[in-house]
Amino acid sequence: MPIKTFRFDVEGGKATAGPPIGPSLTPLGLNVLAVVERINELTSEFRGMRVPVKVRVNTDTKEFDVEVGIPTVSALIAKEAQIEKGSGEPGRKAVANLTMEQVVKIARMKMPHMRVNSLRAAVKTVLGVCVSMGVNVDGKNPKEVLRELEEGVHEGLLGEAATA
Repeated sequence: MPIKTFRFDVEGGKATAGPPIGPSLTPLGLNVLAVVERINELTSEFRGMRVPVKVRVNTDTKEFDVEVGIPTVSALIAKEAQIEKGSGEPGRKAVANLTMEQVVKIARMKMPHMRVNSLRAAVKTVLGVCVSMGVNVDGKNPKEVLRELEEGVHEGLLGEAATA
């Protein structure tokens, strides 16, 4: 039962049978349209974002399964903030504002895929990406929010998010 694994980055809900998926899977005699439909079904909630997708194929039975990853932290921030991209001048010009609740939501979503041991560390990572993208948090520079986090200002929010 030889299993082959393929990894693709596709736009959520808009995968096609063209490159890179079609040329990779067609030689295996697989129904590429069925694979593409499954990928689009599973990635529809990530429309407009690049999503990592893993396709495992049993080359004997032609059965396949699709595993969808989570988009990058910057893509999740852009989606939450409803922007296309970050600031060209982060630190000087902010392009959007997120609430601390949105930051915690992103951190919880990405945490299993980060090399962190706590929700606090995941939130710090998301805040760091906010700094580099020029996205404020609760109307403040993310560096200021990081200091507040160290001082324990957001403990209640982290505690609620950790048990939710």
